[in-house]
Amino acid sequence: MKPILPMDGADDTGAVGGKAAALCALVRLGFDVPAFFVLTDAAFGGPDGTVVAQALHADINRNLEKLGPGPYAVRSSAKREDSAADSHAGQFETLLNVAVEDIATAAAKVRGSGVQGPVAVYRRMRGIDTVDLPAVLVQRMVPARAAGVAFTADPVSGRRDRTVIAAVSGLADALVSGDVDGEDWVLDAKGAIDAQPSKPEVLSAKDAREIAALARRAEAAFGAAQDIEWAFDGDGLLILQSRAITTALRPTPMPDDALIVLDNSNIIESYPGLVSPLTYSFAIYSYDRVYRAFVRLLGLSPRKISANASIFANLLTRYRGRVYYNLGNWYRALALLPGFSLNAGFMETMMGVDTPLPAELTDKLRPTTPTGIAKIGAYAAMGRVALGLLFQAAQLPRTRAKFMARLERALSSGPDPKTANLTELAESYRQIEAALLDRWDAPLVNDFLCMIGFGASRKLLMAWGGDESGAAFHNDIMIGQGDIISAEPAQRIAQMAELARGTSAVEALASGQDALAEHPRLRAEIESYLAQFGDRCTEELKLESTPLTEDPTPLFAAIRAGALREISAQGPRPEPDWTGLIENPVRRFIARQFCAWASARVRDRENLRFERTRIFGQARRVFRAMGRELHAHGRLNDPKDVFELTVAELLGAVEGAGLTEDLMAKVALRKTEAAQFGPEPPRRLLVRGQIVQSTPQSNSPVTGDRRVGTGCSAGRVTAPARVIHDPRTEALEPGDILVARNTDPGWIAVFANASGIIVERGSLLSHSAIVARELGIPCAVGIADATDWVQSGDMLTLDGATGEVSKSD
Repeated sequence: MKPILPMDGADDTGAVGGKAAALCALVRLGFDVPAFFVLTDAAFGGPDGTVVAQALHADINRNLEKLGPGPYAVRSSAKREDSAADSHAGQFETLLNVAVEDIATAAAKVRGSGVQGPVAVYRRMRGIDTVDLPAVLVQRMVPARAAGVAFTADPVSGRRDRTVIAAVSGLADALVSGDVDGEDWVLDAKGAIDAQPSKPEVLSAKDAREIAALARRAEAAFGAAQDIEWAFDGDGLLILQSRAITTALRPTPMPDDALIVLDNSNIIESYPGLVSPLTYSFAIYSYDRVYRAFVRLLGLSPRKISANASIFANLLTRYRGRVYYNLGNWYRALALLPGFSLNAGFMETMMGVDTPLPAELTDKLRPTTPTGIAKIGAYAAMGRVALGLLFQAAQLPRTRAKFMARLERALSSGPDPKTANLTELAESYRQIEAALLDRWDAPLVNDFLCMIGFGASRKLLMAWGGDESGAAFHNDIMIGQGDIISAEPAQRIAQMAELARGTSAVEALASGQDALAEHPRLRAEIESYLAQFGDRCTEELKLESTPLTEDPTPLFAAIRAGALREISAQGPRPEPDWTGLIENPVRRFIARQFCAWASARVRDRENLRFERTRIFGQARRVFRAMGRELHAHGRLNDPKDVFELTVAELLGAVEGAGLTEDLMAKVALRKTEAAQFGPEPPRRLLVRGQIVQSTPQSNSPVTGDRRVGTGCSAGRVTAPARVIHDPRTEALEPGDILVARNTDPGWIAVFANASGIIVERGSLLSHSAIVARELGIPCAVGIADATDWVQSGDMLTLDGATGEVSKSD
């Protein structure tokens, strides 16, 4: 055995010990390790084997010259040190900043620490009955600006998806010995920072990610979770030591690369921003029941629906408090329908997302295209669906009448939530479930027919009347109809604004309803409005939203803004000129009849959606009353804590099926989680294996001075932009162009001051399009990333007919 071995030859653990052998392996693998050599057993003599042989002093000095100028670190490397079973961490002596002339003395001291008290106690506690005099590492000292340790698994919790870093300025000896506390960082398995100091002083985020990557490289090299020592010197990051973590860790999870695609491009219009657990659980149950009914109407057998129950139960996902569509499950649901394999491309476009699904997912889920007899059977199944739809279309008036009758019974019967007890409130909710959510036939049939009729009638007019003329004409006859209930709030607000214009009511509106005592006619109109539209509010489908009946301030603001706004004489809407569009009388007759039918479906769609608002309003009143009662019984600290529970947890607490009596603990947990949700995630998330381990799809930078979306309300305006995220706390200056990610009926107060409206999401049938036309405000929807592209104060030109938006100086 040679008494001195160089670092690239110190690979025999029996000769050089565990630490030196690990460093040698790191050197051979290309890691940056401070240069060293090893003094083996053959270098030592004397009665106890700890004295460096005098004849080796010259050889030691020659090896020191190869390491470079001192000082040096003198460290132990015992055979069992840094092993997976017994790390001996901190038990042997380590000497730093050793001068050339003191190397032999320091080596003897480190060698002798193998028989001293701390090591003897450690071995006795670990059941080790052999004496292990260490080999000695002599290594170039690192002039560290920062140093520390890193673990590729959390040694406390045992989690393998965490890298834990502790860092100090300068050398890490005080940290390793426990004399000082380090600056702590935690990173996840992908290198994202989970926890860091509030005011980092030792490391930057870049430094922490670099250390985590180094530690993971060491783990990959040795095939086990590692505890490394590292240091930054003037040249970069160095690894000083790598050993296996010896504390018990959780098992390594099995690989799971299943692709899950989440997207909120459409659903954000209904459920924007943070969504409470109560709203989410109500929504996911509603989607489950409603879309089971939908596919049953389209000819899917009850047996097949039951066999795929998990698909319908997981159409939605809540990620960091936001609601997303689980697109894979929507695709699976569509793939169950008769004829999907023959029209896969068309059916995929029905999902209406901005970005197509990855081929990795669709290739796996798409059924094979049938051939021969199977193809004939597929067409026959499609034929049965078509006949079923024709039957449903013929029965729609009757179906709608029955639905409305059930709805009125459900909303008018039962106890008053203001005075009901918990048992009565639970029964009231169950009635909503049974009478409405499980029998959502009229809205489903009408929505499906509306989608077909709207698209087909638009194509028909563009084919027979020209692309541009036909599209504009279609807008005129489909949007802004007087009998669409979505337009009525705007009309009534305008009428109330006229009552207030030029009177003291304008200022009274700023003070609240009590100040309107001297304006009985206006007050009566407001009370009538609230009686009909009191459930409408910003984010009206979120149960936690405050309806106008509880806080009519947004309504007052809209009336006041309308009263202060300059009157624009719009005149009566001109009658559509069918003859000017289509000369052929036969074609004109067919187009008029088909468009009238499609227009009726659009009208019914909006009117039935208003009924949905009423249902959600009733559910909101019932759940709020439950919160009141649970608070009264001492089960909740605050009545509004009810929104932190799920429907199942809430009903379980009342009906006896709950798994815990401690509702307050659940509420506290949910609030703690909500505090960690962070900023809004991207629209599209690609997830591997688990929802909690998501990889956001990177968004392209928003550039350019022009965007084109869908023109919804004709007119051209140039004005400053105002980006609004929350209409309850932000407002427009009169004449600004409103720019929003999405809107709903609760935005009417903001619309009242807008000279133009630009919305990222939506279609010709969205509320923003309908209300904008009713108010005569130019509007474009579908302007991708508008709230990122536009900054408040930018001068914009909006063409509401073509959907073109451009920036100007």
